[in-house]
Amino acid sequence: MTHDTGARRRRSIGWLIPALIVVIVVAGWSAFWFYAAERARDTMAGWIEREAHAGRVYACGQQSLGGFPFRIEIRCDGATASFEKARPPVTLAARSILAAVQVYQPTLVLAEIDGPLTVADPGQSAKLSANWALAQLSLRGTPRNPQRVSMSTNKLTLDSVGGDKPDRVFAAENAQLHGRLASGTVRENPVIDIAASLKAATARIHPLAATPFDFDGDTRLIGLRNFQPKSWAERFKEIQQANGRIEVRNMRLKQGDLLAVASGNLSLTRQGFLDGELTVTATGIEKLLPALGIEALARQGGNRNQRLGAALSLIDQMAPGAISSAVSLLGEPVELEGRKATRMPLRFKNGFATLGPVKLGQLPPLF
Repeated sequence: MTHDTGARRRRSIGWLIPALIVVIVVAGWSAFWFYAAERARDTMAGWIEREAHAGRVYACGQQSLGGFPFRIEIRCDGATASFEKARPPVTLAARSILAAVQVYQPTLVLAEIDGPLTVADPGQSAKLSANWALAQLSLRGTPRNPQRVSMSTNKLTLDSVGGDKPDRVFAAENAQLHGRLASGTVRENPVIDIAASLKAATARIHPLAATPFDFDGDTRLIGLRNFQPKSWAERFKEIQQANGRIEVRNMRLKQGDLLAVASGNLSLTRQGFLDGELTVTATGIEKLLPALGIEALARQGGNRNQRLGAALSLIDQMAPGAISSAVSLLGEPVELEGRKATRMPLRFKNGFATLGPVKLGQLPPLF
């Protein structure tokens, strides 16, 4: 009987030890989570304070912390961002932002933004409103040493809301923007890769942009002194002073039958104008000429531009293929993705852009 009692006691102790281990692990993990959450809160507070010194002020109407046990989630309702040193100053406001960090991967921050996002002059009512079905943001690295930033939106719309009713300015089924530090550090000689993508996009910048188009771009900025908070005009001036360049590694535009790709290197003049050359290969461009009216050939004259466009349309109707033959004279006949195309130089000099022998017009300086 004594033997049975001892055996029961050993079995009880046998169950007690694993239970104690589980309790210790849970308690330890809970303590670690709260410590990590507090560190995340402090890190965010430090980042907000650093940004405020640079003229970028972020605020939350209400903030909450959650995500236990494997994530640290910070929700900011009534989020606002004021960019006081931007030219012109601007204020952004979003319904809410939910940022999450995995406890075991603290250098990767994932966030979702609830629209609409409004854009306004400081102290004024909104003039632009952006909305979407889904907007996601990711940051790899730390606030002081970011390595990669990405943003993706589905069913993005941008409306002008300054008038009596909203006016659609831009829309895209999908829009993405990616930036990464290719070499250097944010504090010394950073080389930045920037990639953008638009799918089924339309824009109210030209009648041609009213037809949905796809765009992909991949560029590299070389010559930045650092990536501390400053305006893009200041960054472009740094590139010019360092004899840096903008590497257009690949750009691709597709709209209906039009397909164009481009690559090359661009620098900046002391006056802030683009200088350099891109190699453009395009197919289907002859269908755009009547709509464009070859603005440069018309010397940017509105009525003359319209008359030239009408004349090109008439020529195309009377002599199909005539415009295609003329386009081939702009450059070298080649093949692009199995289709006949024309390769031509797109040159930038002293602010003027020229496609082959055709002068397109003048571009504004970047600083």
